[in-house]
Amino acid sequence: MKSKIVMMAAFVFMAIFGVVLGGIVLPDPPPATPEKPNIIFIMADDLGYGDLGAYGQLVIQTPHLDRMALEGMRFTQAYAGSTVCAPSRCALMTGLHTGHAFIRGNGGLSLPDEAVTVAEVLQSAGYATAMFGKWGLGSEGTAGIPNRQGFDEFFGYLDQMHAHTYYPEYLWRNQERFPLEGNVESERNVAIERAQYSHDLFTMEALNFIDAHREDPFFLYLPYTIPHANNERAKGDGMEVPDFGAYANESWPEAQKGHAAMISRLDRDVGRIMESLKTLGIDKKTLVIFTSDNGPHREGGADPEFFDSSGPLRGYKRSLYEGGIRVPAIARWPGVIEAASVSDHRWAFWDVLPTLAELGRAQAPADIDGISFLPTLLGESYRQSEHEYLYWEFHAGDFLQGVRWGDWKAVRSRRTGSLELFNLSVDPGEGVDASQKNSEILEKLERFMEEAHTPSESWIPWTPE
Repeated sequence: MKSKIVMMAAFVFMAIFGVVLGGIVLPDPPPATPEKPNIIFIMADDLGYGDLGAYGQLVIQTPHLDRMALEGMRFTQAYAGSTVCAPSRCALMTGLHTGHAFIRGNGGLSLPDEAVTVAEVLQSAGYATAMFGKWGLGSEGTAGIPNRQGFDEFFGYLDQMHAHTYYPEYLWRNQERFPLEGNVESERNVAIERAQYSHDLFTMEALNFIDAHREDPFFLYLPYTIPHANNERAKGDGMEVPDFGAYANESWPEAQKGHAAMISRLDRDVGRIMESLKTLGIDKKTLVIFTSDNGPHREGGADPEFFDSSGPLRGYKRSLYEGGIRVPAIARWPGVIEAASVSDHRWAFWDVLPTLAELGRAQAPADIDGISFLPTLLGESYRQSEHEYLYWEFHAGDFLQGVRWGDWKAVRSRRTGSLELFNLSVDPGEGVDASQKNSEILEKLERFMEEAHTPSESWIPWTPE
């Protein structure tokens, strides 16, 4: 009798954790999730790690996103795909980090036919798919436009330069130009007559799509342009917003009033989307993820230090220091994700595709870099797989590389010849270069940099002339 009890206990242990016995591997049990949930992925543009109240912001008001964090999971070590727009979105859509990605900088390239996006994966699993906002991965007439990359519906900007103005003369509805009456531009990206604010239109489209598909499983990708600056406008006047809202009477520079007003407007509309889910009765079968495409910017008059937009982190957009790539990330799914939970699981944008594929009972491509973090969302960290390391590279007048391995982080610039090493467990602000005292660790991270970079004819690392 005793031997039978021992055998049964061993079987239960193996069934739960998966061990090898006599050459047989018993797999982990499948996650206990409801049938295919709706998925909404909301992404801000140039929102810093420290720009939300839930991440320590003391001035800018973000009550709805703060509430989302209280009702869901807040990630403290989530990373964007890159430090600027296009490559970050490419990593998000394709599950490939920038050492392997089709797009590794803001170079105007389009996704090719052979790219497989998260939208295509979910579309193949029966999801209705839509994208409203800024695409940046394919221009007019190319294979990279959203309708050719898995999205049933698209309304927004194709080109990231076009997305710099919030009052464009037109947006794209699927593959046709959609005129916006009352908006007039004197020259490219500079509006002189402003009637329709693009961000507000994206929110309306999102609410209409949710309502129309409340009975279906749907995937809504909502990459807002807020709080990106209009880089082409006069210096110090690039934070376009209809009004300064609660900040109108502050004695701040107008660019800072605009920056704060944009973030609070974003927060307001996230709140509207969450309320619509409750009103339609689909709140408990919808996963909502919120994040940003990279760190805060210093453009259009904005100053990331004014509101401490990077929080405790060093750097901002166009840098591979933590402030340029570590981003706020919140996931909410009532009844599934534990409320008010905080996770320090390290994940990056290339992990989103396999996560959502697993969630939607779909097959992710085999040759991607991502690892599903669904176990973390479900509170089952004991079965969460981890990356050996995370890798970024960035092409923009230099060749930057960054690697995170455990608590160690290395950043290299080919132009300056610098190679720095930081221990993030004691130095999250990357203020002390620890390379001289940790040469073996630095060499290990250098090897990771070499193996993670795959040569590309479109992305040749900068070299001295």
